[in-house]
Amino acid sequence: MRAKPHLFSRRPFWAHRFGVAPVLPMSREEMDALGWDSCDIIVVTGDAYIDHPSFGMGLIGRLLEAHGFRVGMISQPDWEDPEAFQVLGRPNLFFGVTAGNMDSMVNRYTSDRKIRRDDAYSPDGEGGKRPDRSVVVYAQRCREAYGDVPIVVGGIEASLRRIAHYDYWSDKVRRSVLFDSRADLLLYGNAERALVEVAHRLGKGEAIESIRDLRGTAFVSSGLPPGFVEIDSQEVDTPGPIVAHPDPYAMDSGSSSSTGSAKPCEGGSEGDSGATSDGPGRGLVTLRRRDALKHPPERTALRLPSYAAVAADRVLYAHASRILHLEANPGNARCLVQKHGRRDLWINPPPVPLTTPEMDRIYELPYSRVPHPAYGGAKIPAYEMIRFSVTITRGCFGGCSFCSITEHEGRIIQNRSEDSILEEIAHIRDKTPGFTGIISDLGGPTANMYRLACKSREIEKACRKPSCVYPGVCDNLNTDHTPLISLYRKARAIDGVKKVLIASGLRYDLAVRSPEYVEELVTHHVGGYLKIAPEHVAKGPLSHMMKPGIGTYDRFKELFDRFTKKAGKEQYLIPYFIAAHPGTTDEDMLELALWLKSNGYRADQVQAFLPSPMASATAMYHSGYSPLTRVRADAPQVPIPKGLHVRRLHKAFLRWHDANNWPVLRTALRRMGREELIGSGKRHLIPHWQPAGTGDQPEGRRRGGQVRTQHTGLPPDSQGQRPRSRHRRRSAGSNG
Repeated sequence: MRAKPHLFSRRPFWAHRFGVAPVLPMSREEMDALGWDSCDIIVVTGDAYIDHPSFGMGLIGRLLEAHGFRVGMISQPDWEDPEAFQVLGRPNLFFGVTAGNMDSMVNRYTSDRKIRRDDAYSPDGEGGKRPDRSVVVYAQRCREAYGDVPIVVGGIEASLRRIAHYDYWSDKVRRSVLFDSRADLLLYGNAERALVEVAHRLGKGEAIESIRDLRGTAFVSSGLPPGFVEIDSQEVDTPGPIVAHPDPYAMDSGSSSSTGSAKPCEGGSEGDSGATSDGPGRGLVTLRRRDALKHPPERTALRLPSYAAVAADRVLYAHASRILHLEANPGNARCLVQKHGRRDLWINPPPVPLTTPEMDRIYELPYSRVPHPAYGGAKIPAYEMIRFSVTITRGCFGGCSFCSITEHEGRIIQNRSEDSILEEIAHIRDKTPGFTGIISDLGGPTANMYRLACKSREIEKACRKPSCVYPGVCDNLNTDHTPLISLYRKARAIDGVKKVLIASGLRYDLAVRSPEYVEELVTHHVGGYLKIAPEHVAKGPLSHMMKPGIGTYDRFKELFDRFTKKAGKEQYLIPYFIAAHPGTTDEDMLELALWLKSNGYRADQVQAFLPSPMASATAMYHSGYSPLTRVRADAPQVPIPKGLHVRRLHKAFLRWHDANNWPVLRTALRRMGREELIGSGKRHLIPHWQPAGTGDQPEGRRRGGQVRTQHTGLPPDSQGQRPRSRHRRRSAGSNG
């Protein structure tokens, strides 16, 4: 992984002479006011356009503008009308297409596949303003509008669907979004470098079909580039026997035994040398593992099982998912190739992380920090939540199997400088309408990973572990929170700033290593409630989530309570949990329900696990195999809570206190042989009796992707024999 030129080192495109737009145009009238006869790049997005660095379209629009390009925005167009994609005319260089800040299917549907009635990224929260699989639909409409204009797709939806992937909403494996959208190029991850390169090279007249060498890109390939060696993925991580009929992973005699015991995350292996055919009919040359590890990774391509193979065989699907995650480190990742019909999908290695000066420059671009004036007085819920927040990092090395942050942003933390962050706070104070002195968040994907990194660059480049904190915090990880403590103190000392809250998710397994940080956080940056995410208490689901044991939560709670008392405050921890995650049994959920009761927590929001594209937990959900270890057909199956009944039951265990759930819980407890938990005593989970008018209503509509709990304010195991009314406090702390 060689150092890249500074993101802003290129000479600006000729159109920079037009200067900086107050806000990027969404109409021909605005273009005329700016003196533009055309746009160089038009961005089509499923979100309302907000000129703010927390919203992807605002950020990339200003980035391209800083490089001299004229950028127009088409926000939430009528996808049934091709003319809606012609409102700004024909772009000179390309269409950039994105679903927005969220995957469109996650945005539009609940985990029970019910349509959401609202959309946080639309004016006044109005739902239904984007199509299902927006990237595909928008790209096709752009092609209909101007057939000869290159189309580049990106954003989280394209990023997480860049490969053959299981789609929860259709319950099948779908092709890479590149094929369905018919786009020319796909950008994934932190795509600033690739985006700028594509724009400048197209601006110089280069054909988009020739742009094949950029990290963080995927495209349809017609063959192996010169100088590349292709290796079958079985040579990296052999899945072992599949079924009784001929093994599709069978290798030439003498090779399988040697590769079968190789450890894929280590730097060496015992294996045969030499070359072999990688399967009948293809005739492609592959290398055995020993030679594969010696070949330069930047000139190596791993051949994954084809789309047809992973769609037909769940073992191969889990294997492909495992390989994808093993090849996620920019320091050692190799290209991935996957056959789709007669064509190949080619995925270049992940992008090189941005440096601190590059991050600073991006977040210091001239954002207006408000929605486009075309929305008038409409409220956009996502903006209302984020407008007084500041991003300080990108990336996450947690590697939680249900989360897609690592797949999208990478596991190497990218940091802004302290000065740049403090300048943005001052900018919010002086120029953001409605500022009352409260910064709502200093964070990112994780609140407390600021300036945390591997102690050795060489180890970091060679490592293939999916997580730096599971099963325990790596000895090579620097966990010093001192820079973050310093940042917090300087931020709240800025004139005009009354309070700085922390609303990003907190890694409490890292926080317990710095009691000084916990004290700083609890004393000054919690708004009464702090939400964190242990996700579960049972060993089975936690191991499949790649989350620490509940003992770590207990240690954090002890610190939280001690420093809360020392500060003379009344503050509570609000733990989040996930229902129906792969690896969870009914007994696990009962254990969690008993833990909630004994600790005085009552969940007021419940959502079952939602299998988002490309996550490791989604591979478990679909295949029944865990890609966290070598995938073998004879490995124990992962318990998968599927179907409406079991998902409802798991959610009911989390809301054990809700009388509407008592009938289904009584049935389950009797089936499980745990009738001793039914009764009116303190040791019981639910009572025998049923309040009038309860137990037959359908579940209320839930929000979010996890469980939010309310502390009852009562000591454990003291929640009376009958339901009692109580005041529910609003939480104002951190997102879990």
